[in-house]
Amino acid sequence: MSFAAMMLVALVIDASLGWPAWLFARIGHPVTWIGALIARLDAGLNREGESPARRRARGHMAVALVLLAVLLPALALQLLLPEGPLGWLLGGVLAWPLLALRSMHDHVAAVARPLVAGETEAARAAVAMIVGRDPAQLDPPGIARAGLESLAENTSDGIVAPLFWGLIAGLPGIAAYKAVNTLDSMIGHRTPRHEDFGRAAARLDDLVNLPASRLTGGLFALVSARPRAAFAVMLRDAPGHRSPNAGWPEGAMAGALGVRLSGPRVYATRVAEEPWINPGAPDPAPRDLARGLALYARAMLCMAGALALLALPAFLAAG
Repeated sequence: MSFAAMMLVALVIDASLGWPAWLFARIGHPVTWIGALIARLDAGLNREGESPARRRARGHMAVALVLLAVLLPALALQLLLPEGPLGWLLGGVLAWPLLALRSMHDHVAAVARPLVAGETEAARAAVAMIVGRDPAQLDPPGIARAGLESLAENTSDGIVAPLFWGLIAGLPGIAAYKAVNTLDSMIGHRTPRHEDFGRAAARLDDLVNLPASRLTGGLFALVSARPRAAFAVMLRDAPGHRSPNAGWPEGAMAGALGVRLSGPRVYATRVAEEPWINPGAPDPAPRDLARGLALYARAMLCMAGALALLALPAFLAAG
């Protein structure tokens, strides 16, 4: 079984279709199914009043149960796939929902269009769909910065990382990665409720995203018009980011576009005093969000080409 061919099929389908609204209305989405399981485990296992050690142990149990619930069906489906092109096609269809190439572009483009047109309120409403910070506190440069940061980080989390693990292990790899990422997004927070219960999920997510975050940053730098600057900013500033992974694609994006990212941001109940990435550069202008989307498109085309090269021996053997 060529996992590269399978992932290429999934990427092409997602780039062409995304996840159609009519399909979501009828069956939901695999991430929402995983999320429903996580929510039930959080409600049943994460009990306030228990000791931190007990809550950490239950958090480990929740992670194990979610991974088992995802891995076993994914492995069974993969074992049932036929060899050759039909298997790649069927496997790609099954992997397709676990990528977010089309939706990532569409969400950021929905911010860029009103921002470039000077419609700040509409841009705030659109950016609130992809970031957690308070949109009312964002001026146009802040909206552009939030959009670029989301684009950079989620290219790694939503596209490169699932493809990376899919290349390694096929359907079980991409499905397990998506389960870990969903666990982190739901319970991997430093809040009183999830500080202990979500610790295993957060640490596992940091681990599985480590290779893809570096690959994503390198990809952005390679396809940019300023590769030396992009690599230099990434290598210098990524280690100082609050996240062990997000700083790499954000650093490459900032260096490639010649803007500064990260920095202080306002959430609903707190101000996060984060260090700047590429601090000597100006804030991004609205047009820089469109430039970021163009960089993203080039990076995705490059990645599709790399997948095609990896799948070439299987294509030749099948032909």
